[in-house]
Amino acid sequence: MPSLIVRDVKNGRVKEIELTKRRFTIGKSDWNDLVLPRDSVSREHCVLFERNEAYFLRDLESRHGTTVKGKPIQGDLELNDGDRFELGGFELQFRQARQRKKREELTSSLETSKGSVRSGQRQGAKLGPKPSAYRLVKQLCHKELLDSKELKRVDFETIEEDQARQMTERVLVRIIKDLEEAGKLASFDRRKLLKEVLDEALGLGPLEDLLRDDNISEIMVNNAETVFVETRDQGMILSEAKFSSDEQVIHVIRRILAPIGRRINEQTPICDGRLLDGSRVNAVIPPLAVSGPSLTIRKFPKERLGISDLVNFGSLSEEMGKMLDLAVSERLNICISGGTGSGKTTLLNVVSSFIRPGDRIVTVEDVSELKLDQPHVVTLECRAPNLEGEGAVTIRDLLKNCLRMRPDRIIVGECRGGEALDMLQAMNTGHDGSLTTIHSNSPRDCVSRMETLVLFAGMDLPSKAIREQISSAIHLIVQQTRLHDGARKVTAITEITGMEGGVVTMQDIFKFEQTGFDAEHKVVGTHVATGNVPKFVQNLRRRGIEVDMSIFQRTDTGGSDRPGRRRRR
Repeated sequence: MPSLIVRDVKNGRVKEIELTKRRFTIGKSDWNDLVLPRDSVSREHCVLFERNEAYFLRDLESRHGTTVKGKPIQGDLELNDGDRFELGGFELQFRQARQRKKREELTSSLETSKGSVRSGQRQGAKLGPKPSAYRLVKQLCHKELLDSKELKRVDFETIEEDQARQMTERVLVRIIKDLEEAGKLASFDRRKLLKEVLDEALGLGPLEDLLRDDNISEIMVNNAETVFVETRDQGMILSEAKFSSDEQVIHVIRRILAPIGRRINEQTPICDGRLLDGSRVNAVIPPLAVSGPSLTIRKFPKERLGISDLVNFGSLSEEMGKMLDLAVSERLNICISGGTGSGKTTLLNVVSSFIRPGDRIVTVEDVSELKLDQPHVVTLECRAPNLEGEGAVTIRDLLKNCLRMRPDRIIVGECRGGEALDMLQAMNTGHDGSLTTIHSNSPRDCVSRMETLVLFAGMDLPSKAIREQISSAIHLIVQQTRLHDGARKVTAITEITGMEGGVVTMQDIFKFEQTGFDAEHKVVGTHVATGNVPKFVQNLRRRGIEVDMSIFQRTDTGGSDRPGRRRRR
């Protein structure tokens, strides 16, 4: 019997409905065969009907339409096995009556795999089943779960997650026992099989254990069978985790994106998102990902790091931490510069902790990642366009709006386009103490890149005018770098001192000097003060405010005794 697999885009939940009638209506009114109670669904939205031993889909002049790959359907559309269509925040997939055939194919493949394993054991091969056989068992368990009449009668949208897991676990235990009695489980670990199938059905599958491992900082899924992880002690290694199929990887990706209102399909095969703990997620699916769906997760530490943690890690010195605390307290505009994966967001989180609790903070991000402890925080997150290409809200839109929200401080997660001009204007019009990050490899490159980003705003401004904006808006550039051994360090704290002949002038306050490598090929070096005193510190002293000047005292590294020189760009 044909069926519909219904997935709620909002929460990622999935259920299967059998097409028991030759004419099957879908809508939000109770008289429909499939009721989807949501305002975006019309009373009678669409209908599936059988004609000449084929099924067709017709939209019933609904308000928001029924779409296939983002395009509204016109007339009667013939459905083939596996075809998907969307309506009112739901994605539906038409399935022909081939579940039993598929199950028989899996069972036959499993028997063949088991036979080859036993043959190998008789010939003295290593004990234990082939990994392919184990994946076939997992796929068979998933098929049985989808066919379970007990679960089909349950509306997973109305019950708690714990209750849904208990009900699914009870059904899965019975399925595993039936497979065991039929002699299809060989020597597999039943508890491991139960856990992995449950994680795949209701959670994030093999990613669950990787996400719980605090030693793992990044997870990279190349395809269903290839998962790499970056650990804090061993670096990049190949994980033993595997998915049962590429479809399972896509299912996990959609489950991650559903709570934040993002979607991924053939029309939009690239998407950024985040987990509930703030970890950053990027996903690419076919046809762009030729080798299979790709997923990259950059994990954030469960406990928020402080400046003392960075000092203990060797990312910066205690004197640099004191200087950043003083700069934030005195409402300097700070830009954190660095390459991809250098730790800019982590450092931005740490630096923002110096903001006074009474300040009203408005954060603007592409994907919300910042975790601030202050009580007076408003978090804004941009929105991607819908299937019709409408409704997008960009960082520029949010930045312009937040100026009307009476912020004491504005924090932009990252400047990567025309919003750089809006950020500079905000810094120059009374919103002192603002923070942002930018991709660049040095303080010099930071100024140059910011100048380029301002041009993305579409304003035909001369270079000199842009540099004047930068020199008056940005006070400090904090350069974050990921070194060759993977260590993340603040390699420079640079002050912008003004303009000379159309050129932005800068001076290093602190810098990291590398002296070599140790026996384990780790970078060896020290953070040193150049002896230059920031202008804002000199202004504080002129106003009679006491400042610990020892933190700026030049560090003797055994080289030249010349004081740090002012640099020009």
